[in-house]
Amino acid sequence: QHKESQRWLSAQQATEEVIDKAVDILTVADREADIFDFVAQPRRAGSHLLIRATHNRRVHQETLYLLPSIRQSPIAAKITLELARNPQRPARLATLSVRFKTLEIAPPRHHRQRSQYQPMRVQVILAEEEEPPVGEPAVSWLLLSTLPVERVEQAMQCVRWYSLRWLIERYHYVLKSGCRLEQVQLQSKERIERALATYSVVAWRLLWLTYQAREHPEQSCQTVLQEDEWRALACRMLKTHKPPAKAPSLD
Repeated sequence: QHKESQRWLSAQQATEEVIDKAVDILTVADREADIFDFVAQPRRAGSHLLIRATHNRRVHQETLYLLPSIRQSPIAAKITLELARNPQRPARLATLSVRFKTLEIAPPRHHRQRSQYQPMRVQVILAEEEEPPVGEPAVSWLLLSTLPVERVEQAMQCVRWYSLRWLIERYHYVLKSGCRLEQVQLQSKERIERALATYSVVAWRLLWLTYQAREHPEQSCQTVLQEDEWRALACRMLKTHKPPAKAPSLD
């Protein structure tokens, strides 16, 4: 837990150092970032967190714990989102009921520095699927945020932002596995930065092409590629020097 905490803290600090202070930062993270030290650490103005909770933490409410406390709040709205495909489920639409509430979470009882922390106020958002498809587990996101969430529109925006987390993970996967960025044999900081800048554009392009092909497989590839691009790619894939007369489909 201590190593995980340090990794998240150092990454957040590095992010704030390299991004211009005029730019707001939102760190979106999955359940492994639900670490009290990470949420409690000081951040610069305009730097916020949106984290999926994994711990049913103690709160300063009559119900004592996070999940039953937020479930006491009425459903504020419903939102329908397109969930990206992941190893546990196919891509599909999900209608989520959204609750939100401001709560104070207590430091963990067994924290080694518990006496140094005070209860911390966070915005809690619960987005749950009440009627999942047959055979599919219901989507349930318990989110903690340092953003102001006073209106239903703000809560729904947080849910939308969190729904993009998987797509961001796929981008990093393409950057590391598709572009093999971690295997480049560059030594100087300047060359590594230039390689990262170039590969970032390539990774975005590859991911965009992948999703375009999934959503519009029958469209002509000319919707996303110039003629010289698709002709060169066709020759490469078909192992020929003569490209087809008609542009292939995106698929």
